[in-house]
Amino acid sequence: MKRNSFTYFLLKNCVCFILCVIIFSNFSLVYSDDIDIDEQTIETVTAYDVNTKPLNLNARSCIILDRNNEQILYGKNEFNKVKMASTTKIMTATVIIENCNLSDIVEVSKKAAGTGGSRLGLKTGDKITVNDLLYGLMLCSGNDAAVCLAEFAAGSVNDFSVLMNNKAAELGLKNTHFESPHGLDSDGHYTTAYELATLANYAMKNSTFAKIVGTKTYTVTINGYPKKISNTNELLGNLNGVYGIKTGFTNGANRCLVTCCKRGDLDVISVVLGCDTKNFRTQDSIKLLEYAFANFEHVNIKSIVDDEFNKWKIDNLNCFSVNKGVSNDVALYFKDFENSIFTMNKKDVSNISVSITANKDLVAPVIKDSVVGVINVMLNDNVIASRDICIEKTIDKKSFQDYFLSFFSTPIDSFWNEVKSFYD
Repeated sequence: MKRNSFTYFLLKNCVCFILCVIIFSNFSLVYSDDIDIDEQTIETVTAYDVNTKPLNLNARSCIILDRNNEQILYGKNEFNKVKMASTTKIMTATVIIENCNLSDIVEVSKKAAGTGGSRLGLKTGDKITVNDLLYGLMLCSGNDAAVCLAEFAAGSVNDFSVLMNNKAAELGLKNTHFESPHGLDSDGHYTTAYELATLANYAMKNSTFAKIVGTKTYTVTINGYPKKISNTNELLGNLNGVYGIKTGFTNGANRCLVTCCKRGDLDVISVVLGCDTKNFRTQDSIKLLEYAFANFEHVNIKSIVDDEFNKWKIDNLNCFSVNKGVSNDVALYFKDFENSIFTMNKKDVSNISVSITANKDLVAPVIKDSVVGVINVMLNDNVIASRDICIEKTIDKKSFQDYFLSFFSTPIDSFWNEVKSFYD
């Protein structure tokens, strides 16, 4: 009996131990976010042909966006709604920076301290500034810091989510919805690669935000004691031109990474969502960035249009006539481009052409700024930009006095023809 009892005791405890391992293991995986669970490789893509399209990517959805004009340089399922894990914290930090005093001191609640996943390491009752919480949020991706900030700014996670969604609506993000400040999986928490890139571009225009996400290591102060933290962004400081912004991982979202990179005058954002491993997310991001810098360049469309328009005016201005006008002296301009810098594939630059059309037979009065023509910028027979041609100064209609004075300076037949046209 004793032997059977011992065997039963041993078997029971082994089963309990195995169940505990499984439970705690799954608990960790469900709530993990930006915790290293696989190896990563930082290297320049050398064996890969960056001129290849489509790119061979593991990401479920991705995009590369030009920061200057928000042109999409490459996309894969970029408008699909997907989970985004801790890249959520881009919006969290944006709302906090725009609405809070960063020097304020926050006391950590029990709820915030108990939040799982990647953590800054806060405990109930800890005191820390909003500024240091932001560093804990964006560098080590602290979910505890996210909840702490949400409660400080809005009173609760739910109320803070309302602020996040209001900001998303303000930015025109129609396929984005937030249910938490940290991004742990929930069905109503989603975005698209395109809208996440748009949000990132907006956030990076704030100097405080850009400084935080561009920091490799930082020392926060909790209860007066220093704690050094490191950025989870594996590309920051390891790939030429990278200067931010945020990583992410959950079971539902898989590996995610938003990256800003600038080389020369080309400044881009890459987003990869749904990568199977950290290594895939790293390599996919590198492929996207190297593809962009190898294949695209900025082209000043206004400069091209200026040259062509000046040539056209030399050949055509003397062809304009203003019926009933005090003058045929027509001065023209074209309306400015909202953004004259286009990002174009290098192989397409030589195929740019400019088409100019205008109505050269005008009738007075011709009012200043009235449209008389159009300039079309063409790429392979497709219009990529269009601007109106306008009158620079008003040309008045001749008065009877003007016709009377012209009697002394024009032949009689011409004079009576002008008088006749005045009454027509």
